[in-house]
Amino acid sequence: MTGESLLLLGFLLNLLFAIVIVRGLYCPKMHSQEFSLTFIVFNSIVYIVMILFTAIPLMISAGFGLFALFSILLYSTKSVPIREMTYLFVMVTIPMINAFFFENGQYSNFIISDLLIIGLIGVLEKTSILHYEDRKKMVYERIELIHEDRREEMIKDLISHTKLRVSRVEVNSINYVKNIAEITVFYNENPRITRVRLKKRKN
Repeated sequence: MTGESLLLLGFLLNLLFAIVIVRGLYCPKMHSQEFSLTFIVFNSIVYIVMILFTAIPLMISAGFGLFALFSILLYSTKSVPIREMTYLFVMVTIPMINAFFFENGQYSNFIISDLLIIGLIGVLEKTSILHYEDRKKMVYERIELIHEDRREEMIKDLISHTKLRVSRVEVNSINYVKNIAEITVFYNENPRITRVRLKKRKN
């Protein structure tokens, strides 16, 4: 095969594994495609960049540079949930591994490493081996339920309104003038909505 054919083959294989992770694992779990384009584009660009650094010392240096860039992105981005950042980390790491193996002719290691990563993510996402809680900040208007002695009643009210499997709640702030509270809800289920505003029930 020519150099161009090998480049295209490696790119397509890397893209295939990225699509399997995003479309097969991330989207069904999160019920969202919001970050799909970001993940795929990041993955593809990083792979091409790594291929350009054919010399091993340059490839390693580029890898460390990408990790540093990712770390800055991780700590400076407030609006991206940690689960999405984890998938982004995978999307950045996989093409680095793939480029290294492909450029050194280790095609079986290329495929095996990707299958291992996909398998690990699949097991962790589809089973309860690890206990994982999502969290969401909400505006809550039934502030008569925010006291510790009524916390169980508050959780039941949240479950009723949000349809989430709420496990616990933290009260961040209370505004007695507006009669609302800022809370953080911890739950074991991914919502289909991005914001919930709970209305106070009428007596």
